[in-house]
Amino acid sequence: MSPEEKPPPPSIPGTPPTPPSRSRGSRASSHHHQHHQHHQPGRGRGRRGGLLTEIRTPLLTEPFPERYRLSPGRELGRGKFAVVKKCVNKETEKEFAAKFMRKRRKGQDCRLEIIHEIAVLELAQCNDWVISLHEVYETPTEMILVLEYAAGGEIFDQCVAEREEAFKEKEVKRLMRQILEGVSFLHRNNVVHLDLKPQNILLTDESPLGEIRIVDFGLSRVMMNSEELREIMGTPEYVAPEILSYDPISTATDMWSIGVLAYVMLTGISPFLGNNKQETFLNISQMNINYSEDFDLVSESAVDFIKSLLVKKPEERATAEECLQHSWLAQTDVPNTVFWTKNTEKEADDIIINEDAASENSANGEKTEESIITEELIVVASYTLGQCRQSENDKIVEPKTVSKRFKFEDPLLQEIPGEFIY
Repeated sequence: MSPEEKPPPPSIPGTPPTPPSRSRGSRASSHHHQHHQHHQPGRGRGRRGGLLTEIRTPLLTEPFPERYRLSPGRELGRGKFAVVKKCVNKETEKEFAAKFMRKRRKGQDCRLEIIHEIAVLELAQCNDWVISLHEVYETPTEMILVLEYAAGGEIFDQCVAEREEAFKEKEVKRLMRQILEGVSFLHRNNVVHLDLKPQNILLTDESPLGEIRIVDFGLSRVMMNSEELREIMGTPEYVAPEILSYDPISTATDMWSIGVLAYVMLTGISPFLGNNKQETFLNISQMNINYSEDFDLVSESAVDFIKSLLVKKPEERATAEECLQHSWLAQTDVPNTVFWTKNTEKEADDIIINEDAASENSANGEKTEESIITEELIVVASYTLGQCRQSENDKIVEPKTVSKRFKFEDPLLQEIPGEFIY
């Protein structure tokens, strides 16, 4: 049965979604605000198709502008259904990031998905590497998440910077340790992020380089061993092969994305990016990747780390805990005295290398119209999610090998039409 033919979950027509319950208030707010009191029968933290349904953060209904003023200047991020703006608490002058999220999307009520995002943030509040949730406001049309402000912006900016401003390997190692500690915490709590990419890892400071914060849990899901989760979701360049083949999603799905993330942070190149989604998906499913180009300044240990993650079979990928023990990230790591030498023959046994790729125009850095790619968040036929996800019927038709590798182009910084940015 193809993904498109999967049946949706059973539902009773006309039944309104059950509102979440709340208990005792939250450390996110130190003031006595007016808020809704909903109660939901049942025990423990509710779940629905991988979504958490209960939160403890009060939903404030007073006007947001009474408490916060929006900072002038450009937005921090924008998606199809959300916009993130910098704001300042009028009383304390403390800076925050406000994520304004529409509750109705494409005619569907998606309030429960926002509740899930809040619940995951609550679950991760004790972890240093996940963005902090401060308060939540609800209006008739939207919910506003008041989040910690990460002044350094997205690590994406430094991934696409010229080599002088780009990350040094030593910096990537420190940031990757933090990313893995955050993801390891999520995985221990049965949460898969499913949209790990440079736009969703923020920095607390740009210079000197601060710490990372993992953001945007709009696609995250809670996994339980007793059930299988199959969804096609994520951002094309970062999705794992099992998502494309509609096989079960697991914590290993995030680990593939971390492999792509490490590749991008070290080289500035997106390893599987093609001229369109079909090419990108083909490159992923055929494992069209090479470690010779753009790795001249990268240590062999770092390449070995990436190779432990970009493995087609999910069960053979390194876990977050195993990655933290890898020699590249181990605290006692020797200085990078050994450099990776160009040698594609070594890879021929286990990786299909597209021989045309090496001669593509990425090498000379020319900008062509084709290379101005706008990233698109895709979510296809996910029967565990109900009706509010966008669907797209793109299929890989031609089994030919096509590949173009070039650096991300600037428009990505301004135009990321994903559902959630922050």
